[in-house]
Amino acid sequence: MSNFLTKRREPFQFMLYLGIASSALLFLFVFLVFVKKELVNQDIPVQLPGSFWLSTLLILTSSVTLQLVSRALDNQQFALHRHLLMATYFLALGFLMTQIWGWMSLLRNNILPSNNTGGSFIFILSGLHLIHTLGGLVALSLVVYNSMKNRSYIDSFVDSVNPPNILRLKLVTLYWHFLDIVWIIIFLFFLWHSSANS
Repeated sequence: MSNFLTKRREPFQFMLYLGIASSALLFLFVFLVFVKKELVNQDIPVQLPGSFWLSTLLILTSSVTLQLVSRALDNQQFALHRHLLMATYFLALGFLMTQIWGWMSLLRNNILPSNNTGGSFIFILSGLHLIHTLGGLVALSLVVYNSMKNRSYIDSFVDSVNPPNILRLKLVTLYWHFLDIVWIIIFLFFLWHSSANS
C-alpha cells in the first residue's frame, strides 16, 4: 500500500487524471440537477435529435481507429498509423458537425433552453461535451501534424520511439476514450428518458 502511495507518477498523466475526474464530477452534477428537477416536476419530456445516433456511431468508430493507431505504431506500420490518425481526425470533425446538426434540429422545432426543460438539459450536456471534445480535437491535431511532418520511414521510426511523442499519443487516446464513454452515457440517458416519456 505504501509503495502505491509513494510511487512516482508521470506528472502530465496525473494532471490528465485529475482533469478527467473533475470533468466527470461536472457531468454528474448536471445529471443530478436533471433528476432533482424531474422529481419535482414529475416528467420532463425529451426529444432526442436523430443526428445524435450518427454522432454516437462516429465517436465510437473514432475511439476504435485511435486505439488501432497505437497498435499500428507498435508494429511499425507508419503509413497505416498516419491513415488511421487522419480517419480519427475526420470522424471527430464529423461528430462535431452532427452535434451542431442536432442543435439546429432542436431549434427548428422551437425547442429552446428558455422554453423546454428537457431541451435545456440536452443543450447543456451536449454543449459541455462539445467543449471537452474541442479540447481533445486540438490535442489530436498536434498528434496528426507531428505524424504528417515525419513521413519517411526513418523519421517515423525516430518519432515513434521518442518518449514525449509516445506519452502525447497515450494521453490523447486516454482522453478520447473518456469523451467516448461520457457521450455514450449522455446518449443512453436521454434515449432511455425519451422512450420512457413517449
